[in-house]
Parts: sequence; C-alpha cells; structure tokens
Amino acid sequence: MPSVFLVSDTHFGHAGVCKFTCDDGSKLRPWTDPAEMDEAMIERWNARVKATDKVYHLGDVVINRKSLKTLARLNGDKVLIRGNHDIFPDVEYREYFRELRAYHVMNGMILSHIPVHEASLGRFGVNIHGHLHANRVKRARGVDARTGEILYGNEPDVRYHCVCVEQTDFAPILFEDVIKRIKDEGGAVGFKNGNGPTM
Repeated sequence: MPSVFLVSDTHFGHAGVCKFTCDDGSKLRPWTDPAEMDEAMIERWNARVKATDKVYHLGDVVINRKSLKTLARLNGDKVLIRGNHDIFPDVEYREYFRELRAYHVMNGMILSHIPVHEASLGRFGVNIHGHLHANRVKRARGVDARTGEILYGNEPDVRYHCVCVEQTDFAPILFEDVIKRIKDEGGAVGFKNGNGPTM
C-alpha cells in the first residue's frame, strides 16, 4: 500500500535560501550553492518516497521557472498546496502535480502553506503547515494591557505543526511520523468534538 508524505518549502533553485540565517545566526540550510542543495534534496526525497507514494507539498516548491523541471525528477504522486512563492500559472505546475489546492483536510487536520489564524482552526485539531522554515508558531502568553499587542512565549503552540524541510531533514516526512510528533508534543489529532468525518 502506498505511503503518504508531507513536505514544504523546498525552494528548489533558490540561491537566497542558501544564505538565510536562523534567529541564532546559524545557516538555515547547510548548502552554499542552490544546484548542490537541489541535488541533495532530490536524492533525499527519492530515498524516502517511492513512485506510487502520495506526497502533499505544502507550498513554495520552486523559486524560478527554470527549476520547475526539477519536479520531474521527484518520486511520488504529488499534490501541491500552493504557497506564497508558487506564482506561476496553474498549467505550469500541472505537468508535475496531480492536483493543485489552497488547503487540504486530512484526518481532521487542515494542511496549508501559511499557518491559519487561530480563530479559523475551529473544528480542526491541528494545522499542519509550512512557510516558517526553522521556526514554529509560539503559544500566546498574554496581551500587553497598554498596547493590546499579543505577547508570545517560547513554547510551541501544539495546535500547529510545521513540515518545512528544515524540520524534516530536508526531505518529505511520513504522515504517520507527523502524527507521532504531534501527539508527542501534546497536540490533538482529528476533528474536535467529533465535528466532521475522518478522511
């Protein structure tokens, strides 16, 4: 039976992402050259994903048109949940992806590129997302009484789980492993209060 994988923010062909740094000053990615990065991530992808496996890519797949052809080298039956950098016409992505979506609901969880606003989580146990690279959505700890600004702590908000490549060893991650991570952090898998079918 085919496996299901999740991945986000591959940024194939992006020279800039090889120069980005984390909050602590360390490099976001271990490569200095985008061609080297692309080859390493293609190798890691294909080592995990078989041709018949399903892969949900949660956006920001490539940065430039010439890198679209990279997608033909990736194993799997691929679905793209478009991200903010997925700016080309649908027809250009359809050559490599079976479906294009804005979001997807799976097992009572909502998959998106950008984390959904907490008021929109509603019936969903968790939002599995991309966009934040090495960062996580943090738990709010209060509101500044003077400014009304929401103050955030250092603890991750367990209602959100990021599957950017920086958090999955630069390759797709099994859906079952994502569920295990969510549960290990104290998150809830499935619809809240039985509100909706499990798909």
